[in-house]
Amino acid sequence: MASATRPAAVRERVAESDRSAGRTLLLVAGALFWGWLAVSWLNRWLGGVVVPVGEPLVAPGAVEAALAAVPGIAAYAADAAFVVELSPDVARGTWLTVVITAVSLFVGFFIAVPLAVARVYGRISSWLSLAYTELLRGTPLLAQLFVLHYGLDLGDYVPESLSSVFPRNVVWVAILGFTLNGAAYQAEYIRGALESVEEGQITAGRAIGLSKLETIYYVVLPQGLRYAIPSWTNEFVYLIKYSSLAAFITVPELYYRADQIASETFRYTLIFLVTGAMYLALVLTASKLMAHVEDRVAIPGLGAEREE
Repeated sequence: MASATRPAAVRERVAESDRSAGRTLLLVAGALFWGWLAVSWLNRWLGGVVVPVGEPLVAPGAVEAALAAVPGIAAYAADAAFVVELSPDVARGTWLTVVITAVSLFVGFFIAVPLAVARVYGRISSWLSLAYTELLRGTPLLAQLFVLHYGLDLGDYVPESLSSVFPRNVVWVAILGFTLNGAAYQAEYIRGALESVEEGQITAGRAIGLSKLETIYYVVLPQGLRYAIPSWTNEFVYLIKYSSLAAFITVPELYYRADQIASETFRYTLIFLVTGAMYLALVLTASKLMAHVEDRVAIPGLGAEREE
């Protein structure tokens, strides 16, 4: 009997070792990725304390020489040096991608929660919430950005105190567009989560003397927002990728800068492979972050009941 179970136990240990090695490799890659971005951003903001502003952190020539001496990858040494050379522009574009995504998601959340509550528990406000979400979800995001920028010229109305924050005022227009659009999607995710909370809890809250709004705030929302995290993670991922649409209104984010470099150098394949890898790294980071948040705020025992 022991001899029959030993191979299975060994296979399980090997599989667990492989999973552990994979997690470690992913952690190291993430640390290197975000370490490079952080140093690149700080170097630019502080006026070039590590290397001159606009220069890569590592000399492209040194990278090419080092890789050229390695059998098997020497043929890619020039490509690697080119990627290193364009890394400052990639880091600058990634900064705006991160800011647009994070600010739009955060601000949109505070719009989405009242919209979802109004949709589930309101009367007239329910129809207003429905109109907002259907309008924003039913029209293309790119068209919404065009209306805000080219149609309404909202960039001209940015206060002077804010105009110096970003290189172009159109960044604020993009943040507004992504916030309004993202709020509509988040509201639908949260609405579904609120409706999954048993209606009897509203009755129980009223029975102990809470008003309807107090019951929603203290009883329903703490549960519903936890249920909404997986869907909310999807919106986080979508916003990271959809932020590339800001390039079409001249926001100098990651895709915009990649497209400019590709147009100047004609090395489209390599540049967009690097750009795709950057978006993938951002998406994986967002997914891992939200998985950690979901684990931290989970109600003990409740998840198992919901899965059953």
